Amino acid sequence: MISEHTDNLFRYSKPPNRIRFIVFGTLIGMLGFIILTRYGYLMSTPQDIPAVNSPRTFLERGLILDRNGRILALQTRLGNVYVWRPDIHNVDDLCRDLGPIIQIPPKELRERILFSAADFIYLKKQADQSTIKEIEAARQGERLKGAGIEPIVGRIYPEKRLASQIIGFVGDENNGLAGIEYAFQEDLAPHGGNPGNHVVLTIDTNVQFILENIAQKTLVENSAEAVMLMAMDPRTGEILGSASLPDFDPNTIRSSTEQARMNRPVIWAYEPGSVFKVYSIAALLDAGAIGERTGFICQGHYERVTGLGERVTINDLSVHGPVSAREIIIYSCNTGAAYAADRLGTQSFYNRIRDFGFGAKTGVGNPGETAGFLRPSERWSERSKPTISIGQEIAVSAMQMLQASTAIANDGVLVPPRIISRILSAEGALVRNYETGTRRRIIRGETARALRSYMVDVTSNIGTGWRANVNDLSLAVKTGTAQIIDPDTGAYSDTDFLASCIAMLPSESPSLVLYLVIVKPKGEYLGGRIAAPPIREAVEALVDYLGIPRGRNPQISHTGQVSIPSITIPQVGKTIPNFQGYSKRQILPLLLRDDIRVELTGDGWVRRQTPPPGAPVNAETVILLELE
Repeated sequence: MISEHTDNLFRYSKPPNRIRFIVFGTLIGMLGFIILTRYGYLMSTPQDIPAVNSPRTFLERGLILDRNGRILALQTRLGNVYVWRPDIHNVDDLCRDLGPIIQIPPKELRERILFSAADFIYLKKQADQSTIKEIEAARQGERLKGAGIEPIVGRIYPEKRLASQIIGFVGDENNGLAGIEYAFQEDLAPHGGNPGNHVVLTIDTNVQFILENIAQKTLVENSAEAVMLMAMDPRTGEILGSASLPDFDPNTIRSSTEQARMNRPVIWAYEPGSVFKVYSIAALLDAGAIGERTGFICQGHYERVTGLGERVTINDLSVHGPVSAREIIIYSCNTGAAYAADRLGTQSFYNRIRDFGFGAKTGVGNPGETAGFLRPSERWSERSKPTISIGQEIAVSAMQMLQASTAIANDGVLVPPRIISRILSAEGALVRNYETGTRRRIIRGETARALRSYMVDVTSNIGTGWRANVNDLSLAVKTGTAQIIDPDTGAYSDTDFLASCIAMLPSESPSLVLYLVIVKPKGEYLGGRIAAPPIREAVEALVDYLGIPRGRNPQISHTGQVSIPSITIPQVGKTIPNFQGYSKRQILPLLLRDDIRVELTGDGWVRRQTPPPGAPVNAETVILLELE
């Protein structure tokens, strides 16, 4: 039984003989030397956060910014909370007082201290400024004897969950462990005695916020396992937003799950289902294997007997009767797509699918990107070609689906996607622009325009995507539904589905592509019913913001000169200015200064501040700003 008094924590029984005593004594001496060395370091190192004017406490690691300069990741002062057991007077009093501050139950805290094999124990790493200040205040009254703060430089993410899987996070040593933080570690980390570079994303935080809200609503309404909703400018390949739910807050990484940290649009491969017909029919048309008027008969299933006597059957959801390429897209006809695929040779069909980027990484700039799954044509079975034509027996990423859409949107020219815009020096000078690949023509312009016209008809009353229709805007849409393979049986599940929808707008000359995937919805699962409505909602929310022409949003000519009144932040001099009413975005630059210490809590606008306006500023001053 362990005593509550620290004197009894370090007793050991007498060794049975002299040799064991010498060996054991040597080990104890070495351990004691290590502990004393560590203790000497701690005693010689100030236990407070370093002075605000200490050199190189800020800008050690570069910023991550959105396309408009909004800060998504920046450096700040943090602290590791520890205890040194020889200095503890009363472990129960310490745990009672310290536990609520660091949000650890006193009982759990007591067990960690008493049952640790070491005297120096970390209790909480990367504690924020408010926690540190509360601990320091309590230590002044000797309440927390034995506890201390180890000052460190850490990372904060002002937008919290927003684009969290894209941005990633850092570890205890302030090195990137995931996302952009990891992929661009060499740029962001300090180098040659200089601060790290800044990474500017193509993401627009306003677009990202809209997408994440719609994705969250979709996730809840369908009781789904996950939802992905992405927005891209197909002309440049720039990803404007990429929502992936569930998500996490990188400020509290230890409370997140592996599933929440997964950047699904880039690293997860899945069978896309009927949205893939856009690319398979485009490939068949462009190769001349079928024409726009080539007809097929849909009797509710595809059936063919191979030369070896094998019967290949693919079922459809409905009997569509006579269909051409246009009707295959409008009705999402499996039978017509499968019969159409029989018109093109296996190797040629494979090559054209590869031309769209399937089976290879996009190089978008995120770590862990999947290449998907596309077997070499020599390994295809007799049913592979018709099955792939309807989006099965092939695995893709959402990023690959967006990349392929650029060829349809850009009249046949495929543009690689990118999520990184450029790299800037610590002073803001351009280091390099970031390009992911070369745009290239993969189909004829008339083929791409034909596909877009088919997709416009998908939003008509007879099409599967009519729920995505927007009255005063022409959308090119394709919906999809796919069964998900059960990993335990290797067969398609009868209960797990994937619903999706893609939209290009305006259809005449697309400047925006939206792609939604709902993973394992409960209840209704058809893409036309549950994926098309959120696409319409996203279109309505983004069209006006992005300035896309529409019937009730006419475009007008403008000189191009805009006068924007400048908003200056109050300067901190000998006294504290009044910060009330300023937004979080306006206040954030204060966190980059080395001559003052500023702490923010909450979101929105400054409602309260400490010290009050007019208070004197000294080396110990910490400005606390509460936002609502």
